[in-house]
Amino acid sequence: MRAPPVESVALDHPRFTTVDAAIFTRTVVADCMSHACAMHATGAGKLEACCQYGCDVDLYERDRILSHADEIRAVLRPEVAALPWFDERNPEADPDTPSGTFVRTARHGDGCLFLAHDRRGCAIHRAGLERGWDVRPVKPAVCQLFPLTYTHDAIVISDDYADYSCAYEPNAPSLYRVGRDTLAFVFGAALVRALDAAEQRVLAAQPRRLPVVGAG
Repeated sequence: MRAPPVESVALDHPRFTTVDAAIFTRTVVADCMSHACAMHATGAGKLEACCQYGCDVDLYERDRILSHADEIRAVLRPEVAALPWFDERNPEADPDTPSGTFVRTARHGDGCLFLAHDRRGCAIHRAGLERGWDVRPVKPAVCQLFPLTYTHDAIVISDDYADYSCAYEPNAPSLYRVGRDTLAFVFGAALVRALDAAEQRVLAAQPRRLPVVGAG
């Protein structure tokens, strides 16, 4: 069975002209560290499930990560600290990325190499928190934005969003509300203003649900 087409709405923005309407209505856990990740299809627990494949890293991002190499290496387990952090055998051209080219983070075991330390979460993020530097310019944007992502002219939902249990937590906030500050940092305040306006239109068109009145 083919998946239903994704509804998009227009954006008033010089670069991004549309957005998946579902970012305003679908939900995701706001705090990954407090959530016990699992694969949705099987229910099998898998912490940091969205990091299991590694990620795309723009060459500028790669260089910023390497500028903090000593601090990140101190967080990683000894057996992976000296391994190559990126798979650069097949760099891919991509005009949507700042440098025009991306590589992949290396994998170790069943996840991204940057998971190979003694606690949950990304070693890049942990090193920044422990050493007091701003993680946002260093941690790959694709990781910070997940489960949102983008094409050359659209803000969209990552293909594997529905694979993980964080997409099904009751009472979680919307994808947009969780990712709003990151979108502003990566793409600027003008995009968030356009998305705020789109959010208002999408939510105003949602059917109203009347409260259920108990009998008696």
